[in-house]
Amino acid sequence: MEEGAADLRQRKKQNCSESDKMAPEQRNKENSKLGRSPKYMLIQRFAKLFFGCLAAVTSGMMYAVYLSTYHERKFWFSSRQELEREITFQGDSAIYYSFYKELLKAPSFERGVYELTHNNKTVSLKTINAVQQMTLYPELIASVLYQASGSEEVIEPVYFYIGIVFGLQGIYVTALFVTSWVMSGTWLAGMLTVAWFIINRTDTTRIDYSIPSRENWALPYFACQVAALTGYLKKNLNCSAEFCYLLVNASTYTFMMMWEYSHYLLFVQAISLFLLDSFALAQTEKVHEVYKIYLFSLFLGYLLQFENSALLVSPLLSFVAALMLSKCLQMNMKKGTFMSRLLKVMYIYLVLTVAVTLNFLLKMFVPHKENEHLLKFIEVKLGLNTTKNFTMNWLLCQESLQAPSQDFFLRLTQSSLLPFYILVLIICLFSVTQVIFRRICGEPLKEAVKLEDGRIGERPEIVYHVIHTILLGCLAMCLEGMKYLWTPYVCMLAAFGVCSPELWMTLFKWLRLKAVHPILLALILSMAVPTIIGFSLWKEFFPRIMTELTELQEFYDPDTVELMTWIKRQAPVAAVFAGSPQLMGVIKLCTGWMVSSLPLYNDDDLLKRNENIYQIYSKRSAEDIYKILTSYKANFLVIEDSICNEVGPVRGCRVKDLLDIANGHVYTRESPVTSRQSQVVCEEDDNYAYSKYGRFCHEIKMNYSPYVNYFTRVYWNRSYFVYRINTVISFQS
Repeated sequence: MEEGAADLRQRKKQNCSESDKMAPEQRNKENSKLGRSPKYMLIQRFAKLFFGCLAAVTSGMMYAVYLSTYHERKFWFSSRQELEREITFQGDSAIYYSFYKELLKAPSFERGVYELTHNNKTVSLKTINAVQQMTLYPELIASVLYQASGSEEVIEPVYFYIGIVFGLQGIYVTALFVTSWVMSGTWLAGMLTVAWFIINRTDTTRIDYSIPSRENWALPYFACQVAALTGYLKKNLNCSAEFCYLLVNASTYTFMMMWEYSHYLLFVQAISLFLLDSFALAQTEKVHEVYKIYLFSLFLGYLLQFENSALLVSPLLSFVAALMLSKCLQMNMKKGTFMSRLLKVMYIYLVLTVAVTLNFLLKMFVPHKENEHLLKFIEVKLGLNTTKNFTMNWLLCQESLQAPSQDFFLRLTQSSLLPFYILVLIICLFSVTQVIFRRICGEPLKEAVKLEDGRIGERPEIVYHVIHTILLGCLAMCLEGMKYLWTPYVCMLAAFGVCSPELWMTLFKWLRLKAVHPILLALILSMAVPTIIGFSLWKEFFPRIMTELTELQEFYDPDTVELMTWIKRQAPVAAVFAGSPQLMGVIKLCTGWMVSSLPLYNDDDLLKRNENIYQIYSKRSAEDIYKILTSYKANFLVIEDSICNEVGPVRGCRVKDLLDIANGHVYTRESPVTSRQSQVVCEEDDNYAYSKYGRFCHEIKMNYSPYVNYFTRVYWNRSYFVYRINTVISFQS
């Protein structure tokens, strides 16, 4: 690998030196014709680069400040007590931040890491490697930075933590800015990308709902990788290719360490590069260097993530290994003969066959349990299987795992993003199709595509982004949660298109304009159209954004605050609490007490625990629930009135309905849900199977036998009921 990288760097240096030798003579001739000196051109390029970089950095900083201000207005963070601040972290976010707190409380960083890797104080009867299982590298980095920078006396830990996340979001926006700038040649495209990104913030990021989530830490690095890859694939950036190559290396590895599902997103990117290379639209050496980066990142990730077997059985490893094995065959395919075109089809088939075979063999010989539930979910989602399993049906009911709603497309259309994206995508697709047809006919690609050529489909970085957004778009059409991966690159591609003279020139070449000079018209439209879009967005959406920042919102949950206060004051230190996984995450963060389950879905044992403890909302006997809770050494049970009396918009997706289906306490007219239209599986006129027990969460509130024999109510408010699980059962009539 090192020898191949060295050869590539040597070729890059040769190309760079040759272009440097030829460039001055050509530039002097062009500049003499235009009456401009080389010094004038150098100053002009430097000014363009300086102001573009300034705009990119400023955009990122302003977005980070905007997020911080909006967060303060929404939660009144500065005027809250520490407990009230921590309650704003919900579900899995609470767990991530709780481990950050534990690292800061540890006597040393080494001791803190050891306690996380041998953690037996979070989940009862279970020792977990929290760093590996929950991908806690962001928290490790944040704690090191907080202590090494001496910030203990300057800023509170929570502000430092969310400040890093908001700063990363600023880097995210800057990377998107740079990507569209590199593609279009004008930083006006970057400004339009940022504007669309912020206006469509509901569909571009989850930062409003879950600050510590892994994707908020990881996606900024992926955006940096995409920006570097864009520059690396460009034909006329030979001198900058070395820097882009190093940046792709660093950002790919960092991205893989930050998010447990990162290798799936890199797999989608690898498919895009594979298609780009298969049609000979990019330099094969560059594409295969990226493949080597994938392998190197997987290898390092496997070692540093405590020999994570999920990386060994990942589709990315199998696919890239198949590509490297088939590399020799591809070398004979780019000669333009009929046989080479036939070999190209065979090559694609060979790669896919070898990849599937390798992945199958790896799963046979490498012991792994991670992400098995993900495959089962995909089977049910695609209609290949049906199940009454509570966990699978609960996942199917989550909004992020549904198909996107009409409101999503309506929001993108109202901001003018979707119409311009479709226009740019159609033009690029037609141009790419033309280029592929020419390649099949044996016509070589031009070394340098000029504006007057109108061949935007010959630029490899453009083709890559077109394929990439199409693949991400297909995923987003299936799962609404994938829109957070797709929509940012929709903003980038649409902004690039309307600001690119080459795209307009490609369109005019097809239309064969003669009345107006097409080059002049393309240059005018590439400035006029984004300017008009920018002014219209400013007029319509800027007042809304300012209203968000000036309007004081109220987030206060007194019942949860009272519950946490009671636990910290009244519950024994060694107590174990049981309840819904989402609430257990908040209890662990706010009190530090041990819990019986966590809101995590990458571990089979935790998934089974969650399903068992959710039985407190089912029609089971007091004895059954008592046995379940004591098997996990739970001392206190917390029942949430919002779940017990849940009135959801879709009744078949309520927790208690899903439990009735799983336990056979309701006859469904059809198999469990696969779409929003078919989710109503429990209507008033449905026939229930016989169950001699009432719903446990209702019956326990009545305080009669046998429930009072097993459980004693010790605290309650409007939202929560806390029961002590009796160690000595008293049978009273």
